[in-house]
Amino acid sequence: MPYAMQITGPGGPEVFERIHVPRPVPGPGQVLVRVAAVGVNFIETYQRSGVYAVDYPFVPGVEAAGTIEEIGAGVAGFAVGDRVATTEGAGTYGDYMVLDAEKALPVPDGVSNDAAAALPAQGITAHYLISSSYRVQPGDTVLTYAGAGGVGLLLIQLLKLRGATVITTTSTPEKAVVAREAGADHVLDYADVPERVRELTGGRGADVVYDGIGKDTFEGSLDALRVRGTLVLFGGASGQVPPFDLQQLNAHGSLTVTRPKIDDFLLDAGERRWRSEEIFGLMADGKLRVNIGARYPLERAADAHTAMEARATTGKVILVP
Repeated sequence: MPYAMQITGPGGPEVFERIHVPRPVPGPGQVLVRVAAVGVNFIETYQRSGVYAVDYPFVPGVEAAGTIEEIGAGVAGFAVGDRVATTEGAGTYGDYMVLDAEKALPVPDGVSNDAAAALPAQGITAHYLISSSYRVQPGDTVLTYAGAGGVGLLLIQLLKLRGATVITTTSTPEKAVVAREAGADHVLDYADVPERVRELTGGRGADVVYDGIGKDTFEGSLDALRVRGTLVLFGGASGQVPPFDLQQLNAHGSLTVTRPKIDDFLLDAGERRWRSEEIFGLMADGKLRVNIGARYPLERAADAHTAMEARATTGKVILVP
């Protein structure tokens, strides 16, 4: 009988329990996917702990890859046996997921199930950041933080493919090596970042800053930009940026600030296909690598959460049913 990993209520990793569930049945416009690998995202630790409110009991997970076993009425373009992935699933910590067909992303040959589960959320995030929030052009100078993190490593690779000069930050020398191996031109620690960016750019500043840290780096991000530069604030790992005076944008040189989220860049099936086909295609061609830092059996979801919360992992964490 299929099983899933359920959270019984808010708390530590010990609140996970392995439960048997009926084999789901896809409805109209849906496909039933046998899950081969699950991408774990840090937000799921917040849902488990109660930082983010969810209705308990709760099976977490939005990101996974697997094989279609059954197709609901009205679905076109997919067949039983096709491999698909998603970053818009629900309850993916299990043997099966029912998925709206328009949210299923075809996985090409040459991309493993593990990689397909690890790539969608962070890969599509990196794609919309450099293609839509601010469209990077050859010759642009880009500052992005946390260059050894999941999004950071993908951003560096995609930015280099666009012909950009990449400045990034890391917290340790070991992580700096990882960022350089991904292609970063300059790797800084977190001290005096705006001043060092201006030194590297002859006083001009960066064309764009991709900032997923938020509160602790926001002011420095503004200071690191050129006149009429763009700050793309896509996360708040250090906390949310408090309200600020828009006149600061004028004072810093007529800057632009945008605060995107992934849902607004996956508005329809066509947009999903465009983004996923580009990132999966680059991976299939060997031009993009995803770093899978840890792989746990699904029943050890609690151990995966423990390791992530202890910052004991690098790269993407996946679960395997």
